[in-house]
Amino acid sequence: MILTGTCSWTEKTLIQSGKFYPKEANTAEARLRYYAETFDTVEIDSTYYAIPNPSNSSLWAERTPEKFIFNVKAYGALTGHGVDPRTLPADIRKTLPQGEVEKKHIYIKDSSLLKTVAEMFREALEPLVKGGKLGVLVFQYPPWFQYSKAGFDFILQGKELMDGLPVALEFRHGSWLTPEKRDKVLEFLSKNNITYIAADEPQYGTLATVPFVPALTSDIAYFRFHGRNKENWLRKGIETTLRFAYKYSEEELRGFVPAIEQISKRAKTTLVMFNNCHLDYAVRNAIGMRELLTRTGETVRTTE
Repeated sequence: MILTGTCSWTEKTLIQSGKFYPKEANTAEARLRYYAETFDTVEIDSTYYAIPNPSNSSLWAERTPEKFIFNVKAYGALTGHGVDPRTLPADIRKTLPQGEVEKKHIYIKDSSLLKTVAEMFREALEPLVKGGKLGVLVFQYPPWFQYSKAGFDFILQGKELMDGLPVALEFRHGSWLTPEKRDKVLEFLSKNNITYIAADEPQYGTLATVPFVPALTSDIAYFRFHGRNKENWLRKGIETTLRFAYKYSEEELRGFVPAIEQISKRAKTTLVMFNNCHLDYAVRNAIGMRELLTRTGETVRTTE
């Protein structure tokens, strides 16, 4: 089964554009309900910046159809990113030294504290788990996270902290996907039942010589499309949405179809997610990809 969707349903330029949501979908509830009438899965990106309130998870579950799936991006502290201490739950902030609380970003390296963060993150998602609506937890590692033994250990630590919830992993440093190391990395993910995320993005730095690498390492396949806005990808001082201001052409989308088809035949579920969330680019590309896959005879679940 192939599910297509986007990596946000609340991105502000999408809402402001008026190119997807009808005028009457003018509340958070109405927009999610409308989105779920068009797509059958979505990725929640806001959970990277802050641990959600369980009440939000309950509302997400209540406002979507029975088989709708939420894929949830892991809170930044769990993937080695710096986080704004103000986004930490109050109980955790109280344990931090005064100097840490006042910083713009902190890195949580204490294993005990990281375990507490993970527990709170899991508890916040419990309504989705109970409702059968949790897809995978998206662990997107930082660009400086390089291939190393310590890196493998950190990946396993993240999986263990999720206590059995399904984990998907995206690398942003090319050292993990070089021809010399790729097989070992994919074998490691398969052995530990971790879903590999095949990402398409601007080719920069360590990823400049690493092409789009499709692969299957669990019963879930995950394709994530960031766009190819090379000009804005690393530019500082711009709105985040401008880094994703890229709309794939039909020809470009068609180029991914063979890999998606081939892998979907071996996967239980294939997720095709568009993260080029600027204006209506992601939703249009997700719809376009679904149409291309339907034309080729693939089993694509649709709510339309």
